[in-house]
Amino acid sequence: MTHSSLTSGSPTPRTDADLVGSNKRFYDALWSEAKLFAPERFNTWPLVSELAAASTHRLEIAPGLRPRMPLADTQFVDLSRPALAELARHGAKVANAMIGALPFPDASFDFVCALDILEHVVDDKGALAELARVSTPDARLLISVPLDPEAWTAFDDFVGHYRRYEPEAIRALLASHGFTIERSAVYGMQPKSSRLLDLGQWFLTHQRARAMWWYNKVFMPLGVRFQKPLSFEPGFEPGPGVDEVLLVCRKAAT
Repeated sequence: MTHSSLTSGSPTPRTDADLVGSNKRFYDALWSEAKLFAPERFNTWPLVSELAAASTHRLEIAPGLRPRMPLADTQFVDLSRPALAELARHGAKVANAMIGALPFPDASFDFVCALDILEHVVDDKGALAELARVSTPDARLLISVPLDPEAWTAFDDFVGHYRRYEPEAIRALLASHGFTIERSAVYGMQPKSSRLLDLGQWFLTHQRARAMWWYNKVFMPLGVRFQKPLSFEPGFEPGPGVDEVLLVCRKAAT
C-alpha cells in the first residue's frame, strides 16, 4: 500500500465527524466491558511518577481505562462517558471533552499526557494548539504516536486512526507549538502478527462478548505482565521498523 502524504496513512479520507463517531462507538463499547488498570501496572510508570513528583497540576487526555497518570489529583478528559464514570468511581477528577476543545484556562497544567491521541483526530494542529494553550511555560508533555504511513494496516482503520507520522513531521509539528523533544523510547503493545490482529478484529466485530472476555481476562493482563521496560534515548532519532514512539517534550519557557 502506498501513501503520498507525510503524515496521513488512511487509504480512505474521513471527516472529523466520521472519526469522532467511529471512535466514540468503538471506545464506548470497549470501556463499557473493560476493567480499569492502575497506572502503576504500566511500563510508563517509572517515567510518569518521576515527572509527576515535579509537577503540581496534571492533565491526561483520553486515557480510557488505561490511565498512566496518578489517579489522585490528576484531571482526566475523555470522550467516553463509560470510561469517565469508572475513573470517577476510583477517585479521579473527570471532564467530558475532546482534545481540540479543552475546558480549562490558559496555562493550567505543568504536566500533560496525551498517549495514542493525535493519530485519531483530523486537526492535529488544533489539538496541539490546545495542549500548548493549557500548558504552563516549561511544562512537560508526554505524547505517543504511531510512525510510518507505509506501515498502515486494517488495524489502523479498525481502531479509528486517521494517520501515521513520519518522524520529521511530528518533530516539526511539536516545534511549531513550542515543544522540544527531550528524549524518546520505542513504545506500544500492538501484536506483530497480522493474522492475530485480523482474528482479534473479527471476534470484536462478530462475537464481541467473547472477545471482550479474552481481552479482559487474558490478553490485557498478559500484555501488561510482559511489557519491556522503556529504554529512553536523548532526542528523537527512531531506527527502521519502529511502529510507535513515546516522546518526552518540554514547552518553551517564554
